[in-house]
Amino acid sequence: MAASIARAGLLRDPRFDAALVLGTAALALTAGLAGAAWAWLLPILVLADLWLLGYHHVISTFTRLVFKRADIDAHKFSLFVLPFLVLAGVLAVAAGFGVWAIVSIYFYWQWFHYARQSWGVSKAYQRKAPEGARFDPEWLAQAQLWLVPIWGVLARSHQDSATFLGLPMEFIAVDGWIVDAVGALALASLALWVVRRLQDWRTGRLAPAHTLYIATHHLIFFVAYIAIPDVTAGWLVANIWHNAQYILFVYLFNANRFKAGEDPAAPLLSKLAQPGRLWRYMLFCFAVSTLVYVALGQVAALIAAPVLIWQTINFHHYIVDSFLWRRPRVQRALAAHPA
Repeated sequence: MAASIARAGLLRDPRFDAALVLGTAALALTAGLAGAAWAWLLPILVLADLWLLGYHHVISTFTRLVFKRADIDAHKFSLFVLPFLVLAGVLAVAAGFGVWAIVSIYFYWQWFHYARQSWGVSKAYQRKAPEGARFDPEWLAQAQLWLVPIWGVLARSHQDSATFLGLPMEFIAVDGWIVDAVGALALASLALWVVRRLQDWRTGRLAPAHTLYIATHHLIFFVAYIAIPDVTAGWLVANIWHNAQYILFVYLFNANRFKAGEDPAAPLLSKLAQPGRLWRYMLFCFAVSTLVYVALGQVAALIAAPVLIWQTINFHHYIVDSFLWRRPRVQRALAAHPA
């Protein structure tokens, strides 16, 4: 088993990696295409995504921050100062420009956040690649990974649907020729990527898991931002993919972090992260997210500003994630297979 995992370049094992790469993509595409086909179903799917995955994925971040005293001490600013700074910024923007500005910021920031996370996952797969695998130069790999998302967000901006998630927003004005030019560049980049991966396959230098992951990345961003006309249904594809992927990726980090066994410094989390306990871990995070977001919903209802509360949480999550995964100890934890 270990030899086959190494040859494929898996992060954990065939079942886990199939769920992370293929399962998340299949779930996202099924939900988004169903929402695009049946308008009455879209609000139900969005609500299900928020409660089953979206809130859960935000809470997953806090498994990195609060379950060990040392983690709390290391992230005091992120836990006790940053949320209020973000809230102040959200309130200031909303007061100065209107709620549409917050929705607009969210649309573009979430696009960047999703693509940036995907780059991070691709690098994790690259680190696990079998010996002798060939990879494109960093500049080319970055260009290939980002061109389809950039094409997508430019296409959405040119489409200018005026609303997103049922809320008013302003899209950046983009001329059609710019969308077409970037689209042509993205397609040329995809063609080059396919040619180079076929060459790697023929010469025995292919990294199978990494290649499959990048293929799903391109598919998700193309369907989410270009193929599906409705902006909310398209967002649902990217959002479900991102949320489910993040939940599994954080679980992987925790499983590796506590691979030596239960840790007295984090008894609950280390127990849930042991092999064979994935569903207990998931149910625990889901229960916590439900309790937290029900309470936050009551607060948001009292101040009649649910959008501002939810986006404060989202923006805080984006900022924390931007530095949380870059630390050397995090990379070391992801580099090892759990027991």
